[in-house]
Amino acid sequence: MANKSSGPQGVVVAALVAALVALVINGGFYLFARDGGVEQAQPTNIEQTIRNYLVQNPEVLVEMQAVFERRQADVRQEARQKAISENAAKLFRPDNALVAGNPDGDVTVVEFFDYNCGYCRRAFKDLVKLIENDKNVRVVLKEFPIFGEPSEAAARAAIAAEKQGKYFEMHSALLETSGRASEEKAMEIAEELGLDTDQLKKDMASAEVDMVLKNTAALAEQMGLEGTPFYLVGDKAIPGAPENLYELFVENVSEIRKNGCTATC
Repeated sequence: MANKSSGPQGVVVAALVAALVALVINGGFYLFARDGGVEQAQPTNIEQTIRNYLVQNPEVLVEMQAVFERRQADVRQEARQKAISENAAKLFRPDNALVAGNPDGDVTVVEFFDYNCGYCRRAFKDLVKLIENDKNVRVVLKEFPIFGEPSEAAARAAIAAEKQGKYFEMHSALLETSGRASEEKAMEIAEELGLDTDQLKKDMASAEVDMVLKNTAALAEQMGLEGTPFYLVGDKAIPGAPENLYELFVENVSEIRKNGCTATC
């Protein structure tokens, strides 16, 4: 998954050490050694006691970090499922949705993407394969430009192309093009597609396009998205572009068809 930035691993370790210190300060902390012995940390030697213990038992940090990350993942998943239910209409049934595949399909796949995201470009072939092989899948595309002005200009051009009935053609060409997607590249593609480029530029600057981008950005924030691509198959999330993306699409579509969504979708 492409994103603007990611926190260093050391932040997690620092947080865990801080938690140990807090435990000691708030009423004493018993250190259980691997040999079964017990040592009570005293306020006068808190830092040295913790340091000695962690040096002698470094695997404790690994265990703590794993537990911490699992709990954080559970919290994020719970929050995301809540956000999906609360925003189901905006995610799956928005007004003026940008749709590919079967508009009346029984399972909806949602994608948040940026045209300059390398992972989005790589994953596009898997989404196309799903659309070609499953004629009852509906795809809602969320223009989420996070890599600056060129990405936003490309997104505006694609949204504006919908006015001339060429959204998916523009979308596909921008993802399949070599080099950076930008307004200039979008205009080249528009000419190749036979679009009225003067009208396209006017539509790109319209309040309607502004609102589409604003609404998607707000939705992404509510969903806690940190990068692109991000997929929902019904209410089942697929962050990033794993190597087995197509297989995950097929598996999750089948499960949604069989069992429906856990959250509202």
